[in-house]
Amino acid sequence: MKESYDVVVIGAGPAGLASAIEAKKSGADKVLVIERDREPGGILLQCIHNGFGLHTFKEDLPGPAYAQRFIDEAASVGVDLLLDTMVMEVSPERQLWLSSATKGYFSLDAKAVVLAMGCRERTRAQIRIPGMRPSGVFTAGTAQRWVNVEGYLPGKRFVILGSGDIGMIMARRLTLEGAKVESVLEVQNYLSGLMRNYVQCLEDWNVPLHLRHTVKRVIGKNRVEAVEAVAVDEKWQFIPGTERIIPCDTLLLSVGLIPENELSKKAGVRLDPITGGPVVDQNFQTNLPGIFAAGNVVHVYDLVDYVSEAGDQAGKAAALFAQSLLTPAKKTIPVKAGKNVRYVVPHTLDPLALEKEDIVLQCRVSQPIEEDVWFEVRNENQSIVRRSDRYARPGEMVSVKLTPSMFADVMQADALTLDIYAKSEA
Repeated sequence: MKESYDVVVIGAGPAGLASAIEAKKSGADKVLVIERDREPGGILLQCIHNGFGLHTFKEDLPGPAYAQRFIDEAASVGVDLLLDTMVMEVSPERQLWLSSATKGYFSLDAKAVVLAMGCRERTRAQIRIPGMRPSGVFTAGTAQRWVNVEGYLPGKRFVILGSGDIGMIMARRLTLEGAKVESVLEVQNYLSGLMRNYVQCLEDWNVPLHLRHTVKRVIGKNRVEAVEAVAVDEKWQFIPGTERIIPCDTLLLSVGLIPENELSKKAGVRLDPITGGPVVDQNFQTNLPGIFAAGNVVHVYDLVDYVSEAGDQAGKAAALFAQSLLTPAKKTIPVKAGKNVRYVVPHTLDPLALEKEDIVLQCRVSQPIEEDVWFEVRNENQSIVRRSDRYARPGEMVSVKLTPSMFADVMQADALTLDIYAKSEA
């Protein structure tokens, strides 16, 4: 251990490892990754299904294999790794206080910090499901770890609340292990996760999905015995007379992810009220100079390959900051969520950065548009870029690229707005 580092990365998941590797490649001499778990890799270690790496490696890999590629590269380029250690606090001046069983409570300094703590699942308490508190109510990610890593099957008959990707993937995984998934209930009138997971994990395995349905109450005293499902209207109010009892011994919750930002709040990082993650610029730098954020700690991605790309950008920028090579922005342009757009990342950008390289805007739509759509970025006076696609869905992240050819139009703008709308509305 050293007392100071050029770049310190908090979290050894896909974003953190990618950040550390790119920081090292970009000239940072001393790079440290701090991980609270006993091994690097993050959530990927329990994601034994395939579908990872198609963009990054042009290969279809399971999660642990994808993570191992980055673990091996981090070791080969000389990244230091500190495991089983909790970061307790980060100051705006980039001093970190840490705690571990072997070293006790200690601190170190960093010229730049990358926040890559990932996200966590919403729990039963956060969505306020009535009923007793029997055993057998778990988040989908907890069940995934038990089945894939620990080797335990947490039940025999399941109901899954929420159509998030982890929940749908677990519906298939549990079926493969011999369990019965009675139903997947989704309160929205559309999927929360990817369509490919619906096809491969529910449809292909005859697992029923009921949209506009939720759990009214959990039945059972010591162990879950059943759940009462009910249909809801467009305001999520129960529809009387639609209740039905579904016998089961386990309820899994796949009801959304929340960026893990307790450290960010304590440091004074400004958070987006929509995403729950830091407000960042095109370099993934927060409002605190030298503190960057990447991956699911900023906003929840759909594909891990894009998480790694964000880590690359944040790690490179952090290394340049540590070497006093990152030029402060002379002009900052806000990027606003427009029609049918829930949020946009980055939240601000330096137009001068567009002279040298592309800037990718990422967002999610508020409602599905199941017809040909336009994705359009405009300034106050004109359209800057517009591209089309066949549809837009909340479960799939949308990207729109700004290129150096658009520099003049962006430079003139006081703000940029991203709109997404059906071509029939144009």
